[in-house]
Amino acid sequence: KNFHEWNPKLIVNMTNGVTPRRWIDCANPELSSLITETIGEDEWIADLERIEPLQYSAEDTDFLKKWREVKRNNKKKLAHWIKENVGIDVPTDALYDIQVKRIHEYKRQLMNILYVIHRYLTIKDLTPVEREQVVARVICFGGKAAPGYHNAKAIIRLINCVAETVNNDAEIGDLLKVVYLPNYCVSAAEVIIPAAELS
Repeated sequence: KNFHEWNPKLIVNMTNGVTPRRWIDCANPELSSLITETIGEDEWIADLERIEPLQYSAEDTDFLKKWREVKRNNKKKLAHWIKENVGIDVPTDALYDIQVKRIHEYKRQLMNILYVIHRYLTIKDLTPVEREQVVARVICFGGKAAPGYHNAKAIIRLINCVAETVNNDAEIGDLLKVVYLPNYCVSAAEVIIPAAELS
């Protein structure tokens, strides 16, 4: 007999979705305040479906200006964190492309760093006039590898070697920065995730 038919309420499937209290209200208090101010109540923190009225502000220029300011402030916090923890200066007016998760071959960090190499070489081939059209990008990787997982450790080493080359190329400057975020954990994620624009 199917276990669910025997006791249908015993197992309830839950997904790893956004926890509004942790990942919006605590980790991103400026965004939380903006949402509350815009929809006129804070009940959404406990019931995310109540955020639905926010969609009507998608074309509101005042709201979008405030939204961008919140994102910029979060990017400033992350840039400061990176400087403190990694020693790299990153621009806050760049696109923040962030991939933070356990390091594993199937999680595509290797594909992403190969893309970074391609982007770097493409920028190198551009004329100074063409480079003016390039959107500056800060690409951050973070995560841990299992102690005996050689390939994952090799991926981390590759990321750091690429970062060393890219970040020290004066010709590229702030058009591309690569950062491996050390000791990725929930506390670090609370600074990293609110700054992400591409993930």
